[in-house]
Amino acid sequence: MDKVFAAKRVTTKLRDTEHAIDAAMIETSELVADLLRARKELGLGANVGDAAMAKITAALSLLSDARTSMVDAHAEMAEVQLRLGIRTRMDIENKAEPTTSELREVA
Repeated sequence: MDKVFAAKRVTTKLRDTEHAIDAAMIETSELVADLLRARKELGLGANVGDAAMAKITAALSLLSDARTSMVDAHAEMAEVQLRLGIRTRMDIENKAEPTTSELREVA
């Protein structure tokens, strides 16, 4: 298999995984906020649901750790990409993020 196509496939999965973790962190953060609002609206004491809140915030912390690991893995994979002689060109329309559609092998 052509290494450029393999790199494109891996890069797409890596970026999709990073986005999925970000989405999970957003949902979890919103859950924490909604739980706090609901407790306040219902006039419940801080101890009500505290054990559940601790578990949810622990999950958020683990998601943060997963995100950091994926970012580190992304950097490691960029090194592999360079060792394979594959370069990434930035997409002119979106300079904030390199595109995999323009990966090319360097002789």
